[in-house]
Amino acid sequence: MSDKTVTAWLNDIGLGYRKIAKDIAGGSSPDRDTQFRHIEALIEEYTATGNPYFSIDTKAKEHLGQLYRAGRVLSTAPFHAFDHDFPSLAEGVVIPHGIYDPVRNCGHINVGLSHDTSEFAVGSLRWYWNRIGKQCYSDATSILLLCDGGGSNSANRHLFKHYLQQLADSIGIEIRVAHFPSYCSKYNPIERRFFPHVGRACRGMLFDCIETVVRLMRQAVTQKGLRTTVNIMNKLYETGQKATDEIKDGLHIVFNTLLPKWNYTAIPSERH
Repeated sequence: MSDKTVTAWLNDIGLGYRKIAKDIAGGSSPDRDTQFRHIEALIEEYTATGNPYFSIDTKAKEHLGQLYRAGRVLSTAPFHAFDHDFPSLAEGVVIPHGIYDPVRNCGHINVGLSHDTSEFAVGSLRWYWNRIGKQCYSDATSILLLCDGGGSNSANRHLFKHYLQQLADSIGIEIRVAHFPSYCSKYNPIERRFFPHVGRACRGMLFDCIETVVRLMRQAVTQKGLRTTVNIMNKLYETGQKATDEIKDGLHIVFNTLLPKWNYTAIPSERH
């Protein structure tokens, strides 16, 4: 009896190696469909007017050094890593904050080296807009951000709104935010059209130094035209910052009448 015969029998009865599918929703939101229709309308509006919309998120933190990373690559010799993945063996951390432009099919990664805070997330946006965004959209009168509801750009974080307000004041352009509903972050365009390619470019490779990380992430390209730029953000972002009453009072945030918990706009102070 040959291996092919056994394989054919197994296929006939539907028996094969399978992996666990992550397809059971952790919860649901009663406003899910309403928010998805709203986001779709916003995308159509910004595309029609030529104003930019960006999908943003932070990839999971990773460690620098000779630590194991999942995946296989073609090579003439094996890579070597420590036999334990203790953080104490790492030489630092890598926090990739991504900004994806669906219209241009271009992604950008700002690599942080300290903490994923609201200040870091907006600092990443500031760097991107000042060096890339405004050159591509010189006539922009509004910017739309699509993001999930948690993390450093959480929908309920006053600090995220505070730093967005500072950015809007600095560039003189309103920044409109639409959060995806809870349990729906996978529908954020960056999660489907950019991050998988960054993961593919880095899979199975050691993050032995920051230069290697940058080189690998820049290789996240596709035949359909995706291009990736990468920058290192050396600033130390401290954790534990609190939103004071002064910070809250200084916000010029206009909340949408439709689902204001997920939809709002930071208006430049000069307009008030």
